[in-house]
Amino acid sequence: MVLTGILRHYAMVLLQSTPKKQTLEKLREHRSLMRGVNLRSNANVLSPSSFQNRKNYLVSAFKDGAFLADPDARGKPRPNPMSDPAAMEGMMGAMKGNVAMMVPQTLIMGWINAFFSGFVILKLPFPLTPQFKSMLQSGVGTRDLDVQWVSSLSWYFLTLFGLQPVYNFILGSNNTASQVTQQMAQMNPAGMMGPDQDPDKLFQNEAENLEVVDHYWILDGVEDRLLAKLT
Repeated sequence: MVLTGILRHYAMVLLQSTPKKQTLEKLREHRSLMRGVNLRSNANVLSPSSFQNRKNYLVSAFKDGAFLADPDARGKPRPNPMSDPAAMEGMMGAMKGNVAMMVPQTLIMGWINAFFSGFVILKLPFPLTPQFKSMLQSGVGTRDLDVQWVSSLSWYFLTLFGLQPVYNFILGSNNTASQVTQQMAQMNPAGMMGPDQDPDKLFQNEAENLEVVDHYWILDGVEDRLLAKLT
């Protein structure tokens, strides 16, 4: 399993294409939207006047489309994402990642099912409740086996999802060997601004979210709270 993960990591390194640099306008568009999200998330650390000034500025700019990368396209229907070369390249990269991740897992699981189906390979040195039986004894037909015994198929899944610290030690924290790491890498880093989404609508939604924020300053009445603790 460790060797498979290492080979998967280097296969992904070879399959990955060099990411294209974003234009300054696109970066500003994305960073401005994230600025609004961060303002909502961290509003409590700002004084009422500071929060109100930032809120008024961002709400006005979001509604006016001041941060849009392409202001001329405002209000027009979005183009088909399938015709966008950048979107197609991202989809192909995600497909390559899925193939590199699923093919070795499918082959290893099929090999284990073919040659070691129903085998128990180890016994855990600590007792467990019967609720763990279905998780630790996949492929074992008997119901009378002690729950401490682990089947070959269950051990495969346990090692599949539990080898991330080993990969971090061998390959470093920025590796593609882990299934979880790879799935996160395939997500859009913005988390909300994809190629098929209208930036203007996202800005309008964020402006509405900022307008309804119930602001509370964490330092409001801090003197009274401190004196109450000391007395």
